[in-house]
Amino acid sequence: MMIENLFYEITALLLVASVLGIIGLLLRQPLIVCLLAAGIVVGPSGLGLITSYEKIELLGHIGIAVLLFVVGLKLDLHLIRTMGPVALATGLGQVAFTSVFGFLIALGLGLGVVESVYVAVALTFSSTIIIVKLLSDKGEIDSLHGRIAIGFLIVQDIVVVLVMIGLTATGSRPAEGWSIYTQLLWVLGTGAAFLGGIAVMMRYLLPPFLKRLARSQELLVLFAVAWAVSLAALGDALGFSKEVGAFLGGVSLASTPYREALSSRLVSLRDFLLVFFFLDLGARLNLSVLGAQSGKALILSLFVLIGNPLIVMVIMGYMGYRKRTGFLAGLTVAQISEFSLILGALGLSLGHVTLDTMGLITLVGLVTIGVSTYMILYSGPFYQFLSPWLKVFECQTPYRETTRDSTVTVPTSDILLVGLGNYGSGIARRLLSRKRKLVGVDFAPEVLDDWRQQGLPVFYGDVGDPEIFEHLPLDQAYLVVSTVRDRNLNLNLLKALNGRGYRGKVALTARHEEEARDFETAGADLVLRPFFDAAEQAAEALAAALQILPESREWPLTLRIFRLERGSVFAGRTLGEIPLRQETGVSIIAVSRAGKTFFDPEPDMPLYPGDRLVLLGEPKKLSRAEGYLELRAFEEIEAEEEHFGIAEISLAPDSPLIGKTLAAVKFRENYSTTVISIRRGERQLVSPTGKDVLLTGDRLIVAGRSELVKELEKRAPL
Repeated sequence: MMIENLFYEITALLLVASVLGIIGLLLRQPLIVCLLAAGIVVGPSGLGLITSYEKIELLGHIGIAVLLFVVGLKLDLHLIRTMGPVALATGLGQVAFTSVFGFLIALGLGLGVVESVYVAVALTFSSTIIIVKLLSDKGEIDSLHGRIAIGFLIVQDIVVVLVMIGLTATGSRPAEGWSIYTQLLWVLGTGAAFLGGIAVMMRYLLPPFLKRLARSQELLVLFAVAWAVSLAALGDALGFSKEVGAFLGGVSLASTPYREALSSRLVSLRDFLLVFFFLDLGARLNLSVLGAQSGKALILSLFVLIGNPLIVMVIMGYMGYRKRTGFLAGLTVAQISEFSLILGALGLSLGHVTLDTMGLITLVGLVTIGVSTYMILYSGPFYQFLSPWLKVFECQTPYRETTRDSTVTVPTSDILLVGLGNYGSGIARRLLSRKRKLVGVDFAPEVLDDWRQQGLPVFYGDVGDPEIFEHLPLDQAYLVVSTVRDRNLNLNLLKALNGRGYRGKVALTARHEEEARDFETAGADLVLRPFFDAAEQAAEALAAALQILPESREWPLTLRIFRLERGSVFAGRTLGEIPLRQETGVSIIAVSRAGKTFFDPEPDMPLYPGDRLVLLGEPKKLSRAEGYLELRAFEEIEAEEEHFGIAEISLAPDSPLIGKTLAAVKFRENYSTTVISIRRGERQLVSPTGKDVLLTGDRLIVAGRSELVKELEKRAPL
């Protein structure tokens, strides 16, 4: 069934991909598997819907460029350094093991030497994107095994880029009169020049340029895409492939303060364009070829699913980690990645591998990605089942983790607090301020180190680990508090405490009322409801923060409350970095966070997702600011107390401020209030900028803390 209209063709492809994606979602499968399956369905082996291969392939290439650009943006070399030897040893050790034994297995299956090399290298790399997504969904991204996994996955990403450079250099045909060595030297020379040019731009040109572009988030994203595609094209022209150029483009922006904003903005575009890459890849697969490769694919898939986790466990056990940490980290390499498919496609374009070999790599990818997803999602029960046989992978004293525990005798404690994240840390501080004796438990190394420096006895442990209770002083605590927000983990904790005969009280944390009822039914003595409690606190704080403008005033201004959304490009930026007044004419006059309100916040105050912002401006401009910052509106709440003030201050005829700009006057610094409007005769200057000059007869509308505003009124006229 052929579709001659390109628009209709792409529409049909997206519909098929969406339907299979929904099915994959129900089966908890990664979208990559569904898209490859959709490509097979719409390709010549299926419905035959694809006819415009070149156009779809072009969209796929742009998608790959954006993908590698985003990976480069997230390249955090500091993470490798902080994880120390384990990330490098595990990453390089797994790469070496898989490459060598994968090569031997491929040779044994009858593949040629060059094709065996490609297959072996393809089996080496695991999907950073899929693993990060799965660990984030499980809340394990900051755990010890999660941090180690991310560390050695970054090592893999670096290795794959180097491999692509080498294959491109040796695989392209030498220029006339050049030997392979001359060609290699040329590639190395141009590569050094390419890297040097990027380094110069990173140091001197890109930071100030991006700072100017950041005034327009749309332009910033447009430039990022243009930069990614441009460097991909340059890399291809120099002989390094589009993938390498795009990756280096991401690395060049990774050290700027806009990396997270760009990364979050480009994810949707990346995912959309990659749809066409995987559709195109799946459509080019011949089902008869895949069927013929099923036996070889099964052997190689078992090698990846079993061999890769085993080598990680061996290395981590030798380096002094517990068997559970090694097992959970090892599961993250039990699949091959989208890089493996890209590498295979590169080999196919260079003539190094046949379509049969490409089909073999793809089939291994389908099997391993699908199976490993289930292994990671159900890693807890999987570990409990295999735990008795995993002791061989743990040294007698797992010193890397036991040193994280408090090895000294723990003093008598009132409370054992499991989970020292934002919520748990807040509880810990307030309990300590009430002179309660406390012992903390968490799986994030940095959190433990921070609390240990503050003198709190802490233990390294994951509530999902059944062996955790062997190390905890349960006999000393009369209350165990879990701030973990996972229903199954909390129920398992309660069950384990009852099984060990714990006679104290247990408090669990619920995300919603249904969970709270489940915990109470299971026997929890107390259920904490952080979201409900925080909402109550925030509402009270905002009610105290707002002072509705008196109706007798003729000021065309309104106060409104908004919440900063997680996906906002300005999340994590300071107020001084956000050109809100210049772009929209609106001012942020208060910020409420975790029940505390900051009036007239300083320019260096950062904003975080979930912050409540009190904005002042004209109604139309407030709506513009809502879209600009990506905010969610709250209903206005009338204040019961006056904590925030607004007043009209006149300038004296001989005022020293006359003739100066607001920037030169430094009104905020000198008077601790903000000029939100200027009355000038019959005119009203709303949201003045630092360039506005103060004139004789001006009356300034100022806002700030009520006590500061009243003090300024006493000094008027200025």
